[in-house]
Amino acid sequence: MRTILAGASLLALASCATAPPASPAPRDAALDANTCAMLPAEALGRQTVTTLWLPASDGLPAFCEVTATLQPVDGSTIGVVYRLPASWNGKLVGIGGGGWAGNVTLMAARDGLSQGYATMQTDAGHPGTGPWDNAWAVNPEAATDFAHRAIHQMTATGKRVAAALYGRAHDRAYYNGCSTGGRMGLMEAQRYPEDYDAIIAGAPVYTLQVQTTGLLRNQTFAAGDGAGGFTPADLHLVQTAVLAQCDADDGLADGLVSDPATCAFQPRTLQCAAGQSDGCLSPPQVTALQAVYDGRRAADGSWMMFPLYRGGEAGWSMFIGTDGTGSDATGGGGLTGLQPVIFGARAPDWANFTETDYMTVRRSAFASLYEADDPDLSAFFARGGKLLTWFGLSDPGPSPVIGTDYAHAVAAANPEAGESFRHFTLPGVGHCRGGPGADNVNWLDVMDRWVESGIAPDRVTGSNTQNPALVRPHCAWPAVASYRGSGDANDPANWICRARS
Repeated sequence: MRTILAGASLLALASCATAPPASPAPRDAALDANTCAMLPAEALGRQTVTTLWLPASDGLPAFCEVTATLQPVDGSTIGVVYRLPASWNGKLVGIGGGGWAGNVTLMAARDGLSQGYATMQTDAGHPGTGPWDNAWAVNPEAATDFAHRAIHQMTATGKRVAAALYGRAHDRAYYNGCSTGGRMGLMEAQRYPEDYDAIIAGAPVYTLQVQTTGLLRNQTFAAGDGAGGFTPADLHLVQTAVLAQCDADDGLADGLVSDPATCAFQPRTLQCAAGQSDGCLSPPQVTALQAVYDGRRAADGSWMMFPLYRGGEAGWSMFIGTDGTGSDATGGGGLTGLQPVIFGARAPDWANFTETDYMTVRRSAFASLYEADDPDLSAFFARGGKLLTWFGLSDPGPSPVIGTDYAHAVAAANPEAGESFRHFTLPGVGHCRGGPGADNVNWLDVMDRWVESGIAPDRVTGSNTQNPALVRPHCAWPAVASYRGSGDANDPANWICRARS
Protein backbone atom coordinates (compact mmCIF):
# COMPACT_ATOMS: atom_id res chain seq x y z
CA MET A 1 0.00 0.00 0.00
CA ARG A 2 1.21 3.51 -0.77
CA THR A 3 0.06 6.61 1.09
CA ILE A 4 0.46 9.97 -0.61
CA LEU A 5 0.44 12.94 1.73
CA ALA A 6 0.17 16.46 0.35
CA GLY A 7 -1.63 15.46 -2.76
CA ALA A 8 -2.34 13.38 -5.81
CA SER A 9 -3.48 14.26 -9.27
CA LEU A 10 -6.98 12.83 -8.78
CA LEU A 11 -7.62 15.15 -5.84
CA ALA A 12 -6.07 18.16 -7.45
CA LEU A 13 -8.41 17.67 -10.35
CA ALA A 14 -11.41 17.38 -8.01
CA SER A 15 -11.10 21.09 -7.28
CA CYS A 16 -11.59 21.86 -10.98
CA ALA A 17 -14.12 19.17 -11.77
CA THR A 18 -15.45 20.80 -14.89
CA ALA A 19 -12.07 20.86 -16.67
CA PRO A 20 -11.43 18.19 -19.34
CA PRO A 21 -9.42 15.11 -18.29
CA ALA A 22 -5.66 15.28 -18.66
CA SER A 23 -4.02 13.24 -21.42
CA PRO A 24 -2.03 10.51 -19.67
CA ALA A 25 0.69 8.53 -21.37
CA PRO A 26 -0.85 5.81 -23.57
CA ARG A 27 -1.13 2.37 -21.98
CA ASP A 28 -3.31 -0.65 -22.50
CA ALA A 29 -6.58 -0.55 -20.54
CA ALA A 30 -5.29 -3.00 -17.95
CA LEU A 31 -3.81 -2.70 -14.49
CA ASP A 32 -1.31 -4.52 -12.33
CA ALA A 33 0.12 -3.95 -8.87
CA ASN A 34 2.93 -1.74 -10.13
CA THR A 35 0.62 0.54 -12.11
CA CYS A 36 -1.74 0.77 -9.15
CA ALA A 37 1.12 1.96 -6.95
CA MET A 38 2.18 4.62 -9.46
CA LEU A 39 -0.87 6.87 -9.45
CA PRO A 40 0.61 10.21 -10.63
CA ALA A 41 1.22 12.57 -7.70
CA GLU A 42 1.16 16.36 -7.69
CA ALA A 43 1.32 18.93 -4.91
CA LEU A 44 -2.16 19.47 -3.48
CA GLY A 45 -2.00 19.87 0.28
CA ARG A 46 -4.06 18.52 3.19
CA GLN A 47 -5.34 15.49 1.28
CA THR A 48 -4.60 11.83 1.91
CA VAL A 49 -4.75 9.15 -0.76
CA THR A 50 -4.10 5.45 -0.42
CA THR A 51 -3.75 2.86 -3.16
CA LEU A 52 -4.01 -0.86 -2.57
CA TRP A 53 -3.72 -3.78 -5.00
CA LEU A 54 -6.02 -6.70 -4.23
CA PRO A 55 -5.55 -10.05 -5.99
CA ALA A 56 -8.43 -11.98 -7.53
CA SER A 57 -10.50 -13.83 -4.94
CA ASP A 58 -14.04 -14.82 -4.00
CA GLY A 59 -15.28 -14.45 -7.56
CA LEU A 60 -13.87 -10.94 -7.98
CA PRO A 61 -11.10 -9.97 -10.38
CA ALA A 62 -7.86 -8.44 -9.19
CA PHE A 63 -8.32 -4.71 -8.74
CA CYS A 64 -6.71 -1.47 -7.65
CA GLU A 65 -8.48 0.25 -4.76
CA VAL A 66 -7.99 4.00 -4.46
CA THR A 67 -9.26 5.71 -1.31
CA ALA A 68 -9.26 9.47 -0.83
CA THR A 69 -10.93 12.44 0.82
CA LEU A 70 -12.11 15.28 -1.38
CA GLN A 71 -12.42 18.78 0.09
CA PRO A 72 -13.85 21.03 -2.62
CA VAL A 73 -14.66 23.77 -0.05
CA ASP A 74 -13.91 24.42 3.61
CA GLY A 75 -16.15 22.29 5.81
CA SER A 76 -16.62 19.61 3.17
CA THR A 77 -15.02 16.19 3.57
CA ILE A 78 -16.13 13.73 0.91
CA GLY A 79 -14.75 10.23 1.29
CA VAL A 80 -14.41 8.36 -2.01
CA VAL A 81 -13.35 4.85 -2.99
CA TYR A 82 -12.52 3.79 -6.55
CA ARG A 83 -12.10 0.13 -7.46
CA LEU A 84 -10.52 -0.47 -10.86
CA PRO A 85 -10.36 -4.04 -12.20
CA ALA A 86 -7.19 -5.46 -13.75
CA SER A 87 -9.08 -6.07 -16.99
CA TRP A 88 -11.34 -3.11 -17.75
CA ASN A 89 -14.35 -2.99 -20.06
CA GLY A 90 -13.75 0.71 -20.63
CA LYS A 91 -16.80 1.75 -18.60
CA LEU A 92 -17.40 3.41 -15.25
CA VAL A 93 -20.28 2.93 -12.84
CA GLY A 94 -21.12 5.30 -10.01
CA ILE A 95 -22.89 3.69 -7.05
CA GLY A 96 -25.35 5.41 -4.72
CA GLY A 97 -25.97 5.17 -0.99
CA GLY A 98 -28.91 4.25 1.20
CA GLY A 99 -30.87 5.89 4.01
CA TRP A 100 -28.99 9.00 5.15
CA ALA A 101 -25.59 7.60 4.22
CA GLY A 102 -23.32 6.91 1.31
CA ASN A 103 -21.89 3.48 0.58
CA VAL A 104 -18.22 2.64 0.09
CA THR A 105 -18.48 -1.09 0.78
CA LEU A 106 -16.95 -3.72 -1.47
CA MET A 107 -20.28 -5.54 -1.46
CA ALA A 108 -21.93 -2.61 -3.23
CA ALA A 109 -19.18 -2.62 -5.88
CA ARG A 110 -19.22 -6.38 -6.38
CA ASP A 111 -21.64 -6.61 -9.31
CA GLY A 112 -19.95 -3.85 -11.27
CA LEU A 113 -16.44 -5.13 -10.63
CA SER A 114 -17.35 -8.68 -11.61
CA GLN A 115 -18.61 -7.34 -14.96
CA GLY A 116 -15.39 -5.41 -15.65
CA TYR A 117 -16.54 -1.93 -14.63
CA ALA A 118 -14.40 0.55 -12.73
CA THR A 119 -16.57 1.51 -9.76
CA MET A 120 -16.96 4.87 -8.01
CA GLN A 121 -18.34 5.23 -4.47
CA THR A 122 -18.63 7.89 -1.77
CA ASP A 123 -19.61 8.27 1.86
CA ALA A 124 -21.73 11.23 0.64
CA GLY A 125 -19.88 13.72 2.82
CA HIS A 126 -19.94 12.04 6.25
CA PRO A 127 -18.53 8.74 7.54
CA GLY A 128 -21.61 7.53 9.42
CA THR A 129 -23.45 4.51 8.09
CA GLY A 130 -26.61 4.68 10.23
CA PRO A 131 -29.59 4.80 7.85
CA TRP A 132 -31.57 7.24 10.02
CA ASP A 133 -28.69 9.28 11.48
CA ASN A 134 -28.58 12.76 9.96
CA ALA A 135 -27.33 14.94 12.81
CA TRP A 136 -24.53 16.01 10.44
CA ALA A 137 -27.07 18.03 8.42
CA VAL A 138 -26.61 21.01 10.78
CA ASN A 139 -23.33 21.57 8.93
CA PRO A 140 -24.45 23.32 5.72
CA GLU A 141 -21.48 21.98 3.76
CA ALA A 142 -22.21 18.41 4.85
CA ALA A 143 -25.86 18.94 3.89
CA THR A 144 -24.81 20.21 0.46
CA ASP A 145 -22.44 17.28 0.02
CA PHE A 146 -25.17 14.76 0.78
CA ALA A 147 -27.78 16.58 -1.26
CA HIS A 148 -25.78 16.67 -4.50
CA ARG A 149 -22.12 17.67 -4.36
CA ALA A 150 -20.58 14.40 -3.16
CA ILE A 151 -21.79 12.26 -6.07
CA HIS A 152 -20.75 14.93 -8.56
CA GLN A 153 -17.27 15.30 -7.08
CA MET A 154 -16.90 11.53 -6.82
CA THR A 155 -17.79 11.20 -10.50
CA ALA A 156 -15.63 13.99 -11.90
CA THR A 157 -12.62 12.80 -9.94
CA GLY A 158 -13.27 9.13 -10.70
CA LYS A 159 -13.11 9.78 -14.41
CA ARG A 160 -9.66 11.25 -13.93
CA VAL A 161 -8.49 8.37 -11.77
CA ALA A 162 -9.48 5.87 -14.46
CA ALA A 163 -7.82 7.89 -17.21
CA ALA A 164 -4.60 8.22 -15.20
CA LEU A 165 -4.35 4.53 -14.34
CA TYR A 166 -5.62 2.94 -17.55
CA GLY A 167 -3.95 5.43 -19.86
CA ARG A 168 -7.10 6.39 -21.72
CA ALA A 169 -10.48 8.02 -21.17
CA HIS A 170 -13.54 5.96 -20.40
CA ASP A 171 -16.02 4.93 -23.10
CA ARG A 172 -19.19 5.13 -21.02
CA ALA A 173 -20.20 6.31 -17.55
CA TYR A 174 -23.26 4.81 -15.88
CA TYR A 175 -24.88 5.42 -12.51
CA ASN A 176 -26.79 2.84 -10.47
CA GLY A 177 -28.55 3.43 -7.15
CA CYS A 178 -31.70 2.59 -5.21
CA SER A 179 -33.66 4.44 -2.50
CA THR A 180 -31.37 7.30 -1.43
CA GLY A 181 -29.14 6.12 -4.26
CA GLY A 182 -32.11 6.57 -6.60
CA ARG A 183 -32.55 10.14 -5.39
CA MET A 184 -28.86 10.77 -5.96
CA GLY A 185 -29.23 9.50 -9.52
CA LEU A 186 -32.14 11.81 -10.27
CA MET A 187 -30.17 14.70 -8.77
CA GLU A 188 -27.31 13.93 -11.14
CA ALA A 189 -29.65 14.08 -14.15
CA GLN A 190 -31.17 17.33 -12.90
CA ARG A 191 -28.10 19.25 -11.66
CA TYR A 192 -25.17 17.67 -13.48
CA PRO A 193 -26.50 16.36 -16.81
CA GLU A 194 -23.01 15.86 -18.26
CA ASP A 195 -21.76 13.48 -15.53
CA TYR A 196 -23.37 10.29 -16.84
CA ASP A 197 -24.38 8.75 -20.13
CA ALA A 198 -27.07 6.69 -18.42
CA ILE A 199 -28.69 6.61 -14.97
CA ILE A 200 -30.54 3.82 -13.16
CA ALA A 201 -32.66 5.16 -10.29
CA GLY A 202 -34.48 2.49 -8.30
CA ALA A 203 -37.19 3.42 -5.77
CA PRO A 204 -35.88 7.01 -5.59
CA VAL A 205 -36.65 8.76 -2.30
CA TYR A 206 -36.57 12.11 -4.06
CA THR A 207 -38.80 14.20 -1.78
CA LEU A 208 -39.28 14.79 1.96
CA GLN A 209 -42.91 13.83 1.40
CA VAL A 210 -41.57 10.31 1.95
CA GLN A 211 -40.56 11.32 5.47
CA THR A 212 -43.85 13.05 6.27
CA THR A 213 -45.58 9.95 4.89
CA GLY A 214 -43.74 7.80 7.42
CA LEU A 215 -44.89 9.92 10.34
CA LEU A 216 -48.50 10.08 9.17
CA ARG A 217 -48.78 6.35 8.50
CA ASN A 218 -47.67 5.59 12.05
CA GLN A 219 -50.11 8.22 13.27
CA THR A 220 -52.89 6.54 11.30
CA PHE A 221 -52.33 3.11 12.84
CA ALA A 222 -51.93 4.60 16.32
CA ALA A 223 -55.18 6.58 16.17
CA GLY A 224 -57.80 5.84 18.80
CA ASP A 225 -55.22 4.79 21.37
CA GLY A 226 -53.84 2.19 19.00
CA ALA A 227 -57.17 0.60 18.13
CA GLY A 228 -56.23 0.76 14.45
CA GLY A 229 -53.10 -1.33 14.96
CA PHE A 230 -52.49 -4.64 13.20
CA THR A 231 -50.81 -7.86 14.31
CA PRO A 232 -48.75 -9.80 11.73
CA ALA A 233 -51.69 -12.22 11.50
CA ASP A 234 -54.04 -9.33 10.73
CA LEU A 235 -51.81 -8.11 7.91
CA HIS A 236 -51.55 -11.63 6.51
CA LEU A 237 -55.36 -11.89 6.65
CA VAL A 238 -55.68 -8.72 4.58
CA GLN A 239 -53.07 -9.76 2.04
CA THR A 240 -54.73 -13.16 1.60
CA ALA A 241 -58.07 -11.46 0.92
CA VAL A 242 -56.46 -9.10 -1.61
CA LEU A 243 -54.81 -11.97 -3.45
CA ALA A 244 -58.05 -13.93 -3.51
CA GLN A 245 -59.74 -11.01 -5.28
CA CYS A 246 -57.00 -9.61 -7.52
CA ASP A 247 -54.14 -12.07 -7.97
CA ALA A 248 -55.57 -13.75 -11.08
CA ASP A 249 -56.38 -10.47 -12.87
CA ASP A 250 -53.23 -10.93 -14.97
CA GLY A 251 -54.32 -14.43 -16.01
CA LEU A 252 -52.37 -16.35 -13.37
CA ALA A 253 -52.87 -16.93 -9.65
CA ASP A 254 -49.25 -16.89 -8.46
CA GLY A 255 -49.26 -14.77 -5.31
CA LEU A 256 -48.45 -11.56 -7.25
CA VAL A 257 -50.76 -8.70 -8.22
CA SER A 258 -49.43 -7.31 -11.49
CA ASP A 259 -51.50 -4.14 -11.52
CA PRO A 260 -52.49 -3.35 -7.91
CA ALA A 261 -53.62 0.17 -8.83
CA THR A 262 -56.72 -1.43 -10.38
CA CYS A 263 -57.37 -3.86 -7.51
CA ALA A 264 -60.79 -2.98 -6.07
CA PHE A 265 -60.51 -4.86 -2.76
CA GLN A 266 -62.38 -2.99 0.01
CA PRO A 267 -61.32 -3.31 3.67
CA ARG A 268 -64.91 -3.19 4.85
CA THR A 269 -65.46 -6.69 3.43
CA LEU A 270 -63.30 -7.98 6.30
CA GLN A 271 -65.07 -6.06 9.06
CA CYS A 272 -66.20 -8.21 11.95
CA ALA A 273 -69.88 -9.02 12.15
CA ALA A 274 -71.68 -8.69 15.48
CA GLY A 275 -70.19 -11.16 17.94
CA GLN A 276 -67.29 -12.09 15.59
CA SER A 277 -63.71 -11.58 16.76
CA ASP A 278 -61.51 -13.97 14.78
CA GLY A 279 -60.56 -13.80 11.12
CA CYS A 280 -61.87 -10.27 10.73
CA LEU A 281 -61.02 -6.61 11.32
CA SER A 282 -62.42 -4.18 13.88
CA PRO A 283 -64.00 -0.93 12.64
CA PRO A 284 -60.91 1.14 13.65
CA GLN A 285 -58.70 -1.28 11.74
CA VAL A 286 -60.89 -0.97 8.65
CA THR A 287 -60.71 2.82 8.90
CA ALA A 288 -56.92 2.80 9.28
CA LEU A 289 -56.41 0.37 6.41
CA GLN A 290 -58.60 2.38 4.05
CA ALA A 291 -56.74 5.56 5.02
CA VAL A 292 -53.37 3.99 4.16
CA TYR A 293 -54.71 2.75 0.81
CA ASP A 294 -56.14 6.20 0.03
CA GLY A 295 -53.20 8.30 1.18
CA ARG A 296 -53.71 11.89 2.29
CA ARG A 297 -53.34 15.14 0.39
CA ALA A 298 -52.70 18.63 1.69
CA ALA A 299 -54.82 21.62 0.74
CA ASP A 300 -52.42 22.40 -2.13
CA GLY A 301 -53.07 18.97 -3.64
CA SER A 302 -49.68 17.47 -2.80
CA TRP A 303 -49.31 14.15 -1.01
CA MET A 304 -48.79 14.52 2.73
CA MET A 305 -49.02 10.74 2.99
CA PHE A 306 -48.43 8.66 -0.11
CA PRO A 307 -50.91 5.79 -0.57
CA LEU A 308 -49.84 2.14 -0.58
CA TYR A 309 -51.00 -0.42 -3.09
CA ARG A 310 -52.92 -3.54 -2.19
CA GLY A 311 -51.18 -6.91 -2.15
CA GLY A 312 -48.04 -6.36 -0.06
CA GLU A 313 -49.55 -5.83 3.38
CA ALA A 314 -47.58 -8.62 5.07
CA GLY A 315 -44.38 -6.65 4.47
CA TRP A 316 -45.55 -3.23 5.68
CA SER A 317 -44.08 -3.54 9.16
CA MET A 318 -40.55 -3.26 7.78
CA PHE A 319 -41.00 0.51 7.50
CA ILE A 320 -44.27 1.28 9.27
CA GLY A 321 -45.37 1.10 12.90
CA THR A 322 -48.37 -1.03 12.04
CA ASP A 323 -48.85 -2.34 15.59
CA GLY A 324 -50.63 0.82 16.74
CA THR A 325 -48.16 1.76 19.47
CA GLY A 326 -46.89 4.76 17.54
CA SER A 327 -43.35 3.49 17.96
CA ASP A 328 -41.11 4.51 15.07
CA ALA A 329 -37.48 3.44 15.13
CA THR A 330 -36.81 5.36 11.92
CA GLY A 331 -37.88 8.75 13.29
CA GLY A 332 -40.12 9.36 10.32
CA GLY A 333 -37.44 8.12 7.96
CA GLY A 334 -34.98 10.51 9.60
CA LEU A 335 -37.27 13.55 9.68
CA THR A 336 -37.08 13.94 13.46
CA GLY A 337 -33.30 14.24 13.19
CA LEU A 338 -33.75 17.21 10.88
CA GLN A 339 -35.64 19.21 13.49
CA PRO A 340 -32.90 21.84 14.04
CA VAL A 341 -32.44 22.24 10.29
CA ILE A 342 -36.13 22.54 9.38
CA PHE A 343 -37.97 23.60 12.54
CA GLY A 344 -35.23 25.31 14.52
CA ALA A 345 -35.83 25.44 18.26
CA ARG A 346 -39.53 24.63 17.92
CA ALA A 347 -40.09 20.89 18.11
CA PRO A 348 -43.33 19.81 16.45
CA ASP A 349 -45.53 17.25 18.13
CA TRP A 350 -44.20 14.33 16.12
CA ALA A 351 -46.98 12.00 17.29
CA ASN A 352 -49.59 14.47 16.04
CA PHE A 353 -47.93 15.82 12.92
CA THR A 354 -50.14 18.43 11.27
CA GLU A 355 -50.61 19.88 7.81
CA THR A 356 -48.95 23.07 9.04
CA ASP A 357 -45.91 21.01 10.04
CA TYR A 358 -45.99 19.33 6.64
CA MET A 359 -45.96 22.67 4.82
CA THR A 360 -43.04 23.84 6.98
CA VAL A 361 -41.08 20.81 5.77
CA ARG A 362 -41.97 21.34 2.11
CA ARG A 363 -41.11 25.06 2.17
CA SER A 364 -37.84 24.65 4.03
CA ALA A 365 -34.45 25.59 2.63
CA PHE A 366 -33.33 22.03 3.30
CA ALA A 367 -36.09 20.65 1.06
CA SER A 368 -34.97 22.97 -1.75
CA LEU A 369 -31.43 21.67 -1.36
CA TYR A 370 -32.23 17.98 -0.90
CA GLU A 371 -35.23 17.18 -3.09
CA ALA A 372 -34.69 15.87 -6.62
CA ASP A 373 -38.22 16.35 -7.89
CA ASP A 374 -37.58 18.50 -10.97
CA PRO A 375 -38.96 16.62 -14.01
CA ASP A 376 -37.24 18.91 -16.53
CA LEU A 377 -34.43 16.68 -17.77
CA SER A 378 -34.09 18.36 -21.15
CA ALA A 379 -30.37 19.06 -20.74
CA PHE A 380 -29.68 15.43 -19.83
CA PHE A 381 -31.74 14.03 -22.69
CA ALA A 382 -30.37 16.57 -25.18
CA ARG A 383 -26.89 15.13 -24.83
CA GLY A 384 -28.17 11.58 -25.35
CA GLY A 385 -28.62 10.63 -21.68
CA LYS A 386 -30.74 7.59 -20.81
CA LEU A 387 -32.81 7.38 -17.62
CA LEU A 388 -34.30 4.17 -16.23
CA THR A 389 -36.42 4.32 -13.07
CA TRP A 390 -38.05 1.39 -11.33
CA PHE A 391 -40.15 0.59 -8.26
CA GLY A 392 -41.35 -2.50 -6.43
CA LEU A 393 -45.13 -2.46 -6.31
CA SER A 394 -45.12 -3.80 -2.73
CA ASP A 395 -42.65 -1.17 -1.49
CA PRO A 396 -43.85 -0.10 2.01
CA GLY A 397 -41.29 2.70 2.25
CA PRO A 398 -41.60 5.56 -0.20
CA SER A 399 -44.55 3.90 -2.07
CA PRO A 400 -44.56 3.02 -5.78
CA VAL A 401 -47.01 5.88 -6.31
CA ILE A 402 -44.09 8.29 -5.98
CA GLY A 403 -42.36 6.54 -8.89
CA THR A 404 -45.37 6.65 -11.17
CA ASP A 405 -46.00 10.29 -10.30
CA TYR A 406 -42.45 11.16 -11.34
CA ALA A 407 -42.72 9.08 -14.53
CA HIS A 408 -45.86 11.03 -15.49
CA ALA A 409 -44.09 14.31 -14.75
CA VAL A 410 -40.99 13.42 -16.78
CA ALA A 411 -43.08 12.32 -19.76
CA ALA A 412 -45.09 15.56 -19.62
CA ALA A 413 -42.07 17.84 -19.18
CA ASN A 414 -39.91 16.10 -21.78
CA PRO A 415 -42.07 15.10 -24.74
CA GLU A 416 -38.89 14.75 -26.77
CA ALA A 417 -37.48 12.11 -24.39
CA GLY A 418 -39.23 9.21 -26.13
CA GLU A 419 -36.75 6.34 -26.25
CA SER A 420 -34.47 7.98 -23.66
CA PHE A 421 -36.71 7.25 -20.65
CA ARG A 422 -38.13 4.04 -19.22
CA HIS A 423 -39.97 3.30 -15.98
CA PHE A 424 -40.60 -0.23 -14.70
CA THR A 425 -42.87 -1.53 -11.94
CA LEU A 426 -42.12 -4.90 -10.29
CA PRO A 427 -45.09 -6.84 -8.84
CA GLY A 428 -44.60 -8.29 -5.38
CA VAL A 429 -41.23 -6.59 -4.84
CA GLY A 430 -40.45 -4.56 -1.71
CA HIS A 431 -38.08 -1.64 -1.19
CA CYS A 432 -35.18 -2.17 -3.60
CA ARG A 433 -35.35 -5.93 -3.08
CA GLY A 434 -37.24 -8.68 -1.29
CA GLY A 435 -40.79 -9.97 -1.41
CA PRO A 436 -42.29 -12.83 -3.43
CA GLY A 437 -41.81 -11.06 -6.79
CA ALA A 438 -39.02 -11.19 -9.35
CA ASP A 439 -36.73 -8.73 -7.57
CA ASN A 440 -33.43 -9.82 -9.13
CA VAL A 441 -32.88 -7.86 -12.35
CA ASN A 442 -29.44 -7.11 -13.77
CA TRP A 443 -30.20 -3.45 -14.31
CA LEU A 444 -26.63 -2.62 -15.25
CA ASP A 445 -26.71 -5.15 -18.07
CA VAL A 446 -30.12 -3.85 -19.17
CA MET A 447 -28.79 -0.31 -19.35
CA ASP A 448 -25.56 -1.28 -21.10
CA ARG A 449 -27.47 -3.11 -23.85
CA TRP A 450 -29.77 -0.12 -24.22
CA VAL A 451 -26.90 2.35 -24.58
CA GLU A 452 -24.81 0.18 -26.89
CA SER A 453 -27.70 -0.89 -29.15
CA GLY A 454 -29.68 2.33 -29.05
CA ILE A 455 -32.84 0.26 -28.52
CA ALA A 456 -34.80 1.11 -25.36
CA PRO A 457 -36.11 -1.93 -23.45
CA ASP A 458 -39.85 -2.52 -23.50
CA ARG A 459 -39.53 -5.39 -21.05
CA VAL A 460 -36.90 -6.83 -18.74
CA THR A 461 -36.66 -10.20 -17.04
CA GLY A 462 -36.19 -10.83 -13.35
CA SER A 463 -36.05 -13.76 -10.98
CA ASN A 464 -36.74 -14.08 -7.28
CA THR A 465 -33.60 -13.80 -5.16
CA GLN A 466 -34.73 -16.49 -2.73
CA ASN A 467 -36.43 -18.66 -5.35
CA PRO A 468 -34.51 -18.34 -8.65
CA ALA A 469 -36.94 -20.72 -10.34
CA LEU A 470 -39.55 -17.95 -10.29
CA VAL A 471 -38.95 -15.86 -13.41
CA ARG A 472 -41.17 -13.04 -14.62
CA PRO A 473 -41.05 -10.33 -17.27
CA HIS A 474 -41.50 -6.70 -16.23
CA CYS A 475 -43.06 -4.41 -18.81
CA ALA A 476 -42.10 -0.80 -19.36
CA TRP A 477 -44.68 1.58 -17.90
CA PRO A 478 -47.48 2.14 -18.68
CA ALA A 479 -47.79 -1.46 -19.94
CA VAL A 480 -48.35 -4.39 -17.59
CA ALA A 481 -47.47 -8.08 -17.95
CA SER A 482 -50.28 -10.55 -18.65
CA TYR A 483 -50.04 -14.36 -18.78
CA ARG A 484 -51.04 -15.87 -22.12
CA GLY A 485 -53.02 -18.60 -20.37
CA SER A 486 -50.88 -21.64 -21.17
CA GLY A 487 -47.30 -22.81 -20.94
CA ASP A 488 -44.67 -22.53 -18.24
CA ALA A 489 -45.40 -19.39 -16.22
CA ASN A 490 -41.66 -19.06 -15.55
CA ASP A 491 -40.94 -18.73 -19.26
CA PRO A 492 -41.20 -15.01 -20.13
CA ALA A 493 -42.25 -16.01 -23.67
CA ASN A 494 -45.62 -17.00 -22.21
CA TRP A 495 -46.33 -13.43 -21.09
CA ILE A 496 -47.32 -10.37 -23.10
CA CYS A 497 -47.20 -6.65 -22.31
CA ARG A 498 -50.64 -5.05 -22.48
CA ALA A 499 -52.01 -1.60 -21.83
CA ARG A 500 -53.06 -0.94 -18.25
CA SER A 501 -56.78 -0.83 -17.53
